[in-house]
Amino acid sequence: MITSVGSFAEYSGVRRRLLRLLPVAIAARLLPAQSMGQPNPHQEQMPVPGIPDDTHLPNGKLQRDEILKADYEQNLKDARALIDEAKSFELDLEKSDRYVLSLGLLKKLDDIDKMTKRIRNRMRH
Repeated sequence: MITSVGSFAEYSGVRRRLLRLLPVAIAARLLPAQSMGQPNPHQEQMPVPGIPDDTHLPNGKLQRDEILKADYEQNLKDARALIDEAKSFELDLEKSDRYVLSLGLLKKLDDIDKMTKRIRNRMRH
C-alpha cells in the first residue's frame, strides 16, 4: 500500500529516523574481530550480572565465558541482519518517489529499530 506524504515535515521525520540508524549500521560493519579462543590474560573480564564468577559447566569451562561467547555470536548475527535490512531499506527508498512513502519502508524502519534495541540491550547486560 502506498500513501502520499503531504508535508515536508513527515518526509523529514523518516529521513531523521534513517540517519539516526545509519551510525549503528556503520559501527556494526566496523566492529573489531574478537578472538573466540582463549581469553587474553591482559584483558579484564567483565562480570555477567546474576552469575557467580566461578560457576563451571560440566565440560570445565566457565559459565560466564560461554554466555559472553554466545552473546557475542548473536550480536554478530544480528549486526549482519541489521546491515542487510539497512541495505534493503536504502534500495527501496531509492526506488520510491519523494512524495510517495511506502508503508513497507516504515515497517523496515521499525524492524531496524527493534534489531538495534536487541543488540544494545544484549551489550548492556
